[in-house]
Amino acid sequence: MISLAPDPDLIRVGNCSGFYGDRISAMREMLDGGDVDVLTGDYLAELTMLILGRDRMKHPELGYAKTFVRQLEDCLGLALDKGVRIVANAGGLNPAGLAARLRELTQELGLTATVAHVEGDDLAPRAAELGLGEPLTANAYLGSWGIVEALGSGADVVVTGRVTDASVIVGPAAAHFGWGRTDYDAIAGAVVAGHVIECGTQATGGNFAFFREIADMSRPGFPLAEIRRDGSSVITKHPDTAGAVTVDTVTAQLMYEIQTARYANPDATARLDTVALAQDGPDRVSITGVHGEPPPPDLKVSLNSLGGFRNEMTFVLTGLDIEAKAELSRRQLESWLPVRPAELTWDLARVDRPDAPTQQQASALLTCAVRDRDPDTVGRAFSNVAVELALAGYPGATLTSMPGKAAPYGVFTAGYVDRHKVPHVAVLPDGTRVDIPPADETRGLEPVRDPGPPEAESGDDGDPGPTRNLPLGAVAAARSGDKGGNANIGVWVRTDAQWRWLARALTIDELRRMLPETAGLPITRTVLPNLRAVNFVIEGILGQGVAYNARFDPQAKGLAEWLRSRRIDMPASVAATGIDVEESAL
Repeated sequence: MISLAPDPDLIRVGNCSGFYGDRISAMREMLDGGDVDVLTGDYLAELTMLILGRDRMKHPELGYAKTFVRQLEDCLGLALDKGVRIVANAGGLNPAGLAARLRELTQELGLTATVAHVEGDDLAPRAAELGLGEPLTANAYLGSWGIVEALGSGADVVVTGRVTDASVIVGPAAAHFGWGRTDYDAIAGAVVAGHVIECGTQATGGNFAFFREIADMSRPGFPLAEIRRDGSSVITKHPDTAGAVTVDTVTAQLMYEIQTARYANPDATARLDTVALAQDGPDRVSITGVHGEPPPPDLKVSLNSLGGFRNEMTFVLTGLDIEAKAELSRRQLESWLPVRPAELTWDLARVDRPDAPTQQQASALLTCAVRDRDPDTVGRAFSNVAVELALAGYPGATLTSMPGKAAPYGVFTAGYVDRHKVPHVAVLPDGTRVDIPPADETRGLEPVRDPGPPEAESGDDGDPGPTRNLPLGAVAAARSGDKGGNANIGVWVRTDAQWRWLARALTIDELRRMLPETAGLPITRTVLPNLRAVNFVIEGILGQGVAYNARFDPQAKGLAEWLRSRRIDMPASVAATGIDVEESAL
């Protein structure tokens, strides 16, 4: 146990980054805006590891988040003055290199700061022997105990490679309270708090379905978690910042990128079906009741490979005979190509409308995407043919942009490795290397029993009475996200009556009806009564991950909003307690 905060029973952990490329000024905003004991940042999405891998191929000394260095150049002195520790996974593929660069930076700034790092996650050199193939990057998701060791050494700044997003929050809490490896409930509570704040302003109103209810969305403040000794927490933000922290904004982030009721982390598995949320005052939401279990025996591994090269072209089809124009374009382009690419897909977006008042509203978009191992096949050869169609094809032919060059694309897959085969090392400021032992106790992620629909009340069963056919979003909020080639959609409502209807109405079959693109794909539904929520995991809808770019929304960010826009029959009594939606949707 070490003291990271003046209150032995509370630690305030803030967040200043939800992804590589997030608001560069957020670190200073969090340090200037109010009290915080530890400032954390998450820089590593699945796509980021591929970006850093390609970066490292060109510059072996890099492979880390360069924006983090810029932030510390501006803010390290301020953090030291305020006694704020900084913990971030910005080390990416080269945490040792980032730590060395930060030590150089402290000297350049004339400061005295100690820097530690955590390593061991990079399995690329051993990928083949571990049965992971020969990927460009292979990084195991480590937990928080290396961070705990580094903070215990007195480090002012701790940088890691691929740890789980929540681990940068769990580590400071575990260090401050002296939690043991089997304090599963407390650890799981911190995991949930970490999951809520690790994506930055997504917890304070960003990417939020009911955004029109938030008075000021000009520049949402970043979130912080006040974590208590028992693992319970309050999610809040600095005063006088935009956005909001409500039960709904916190629920939205809780539902982001989850799988089942068991939310696995390397240090504990949090049971999301035990989470209880409550408004604790303006911009304050309490998280209590989280039950934790031993972590799974295997560690997840993020694998990124270079899949080949891709290119695409979008044709604008205007006015009449849209389907015939699209078919002519397909026949011509495919027959003119000197070599057919390994993958060639067409997508016709009928965004046109009849008798349109503007040319744009009279136009549909036809996109041809190609992929191949040979860059010339999807580069010059493909682009030349697309341009040659301009005067020889459908009437009114035009393109949304001029042809581009073939671009490399990546393929993400998830692997799993016995945790005993993965090193976990804390490298302290004086260079001492401390091996972090794997967990002694583990538990597999067996399915959680479906609690079934909530008990009906008078009027809930039998004849539902008058119904209305409305967009789901008239009563429900939703949040969606990506995990490799899969996507999740979490849907929740606000009242018990809405919940009794939603839990019965929004089945897997109904989801397939509402989202026809899910036809033939495996779907899993998880019911979370405490949150009045259902979560769906749709396998394979994103192809081989965001870098593969199989859909126009490759990270499934808008998937939930599409679902909310789709119509469903609901009792008039349920509809009456919904929210206002645009008249055009009614």
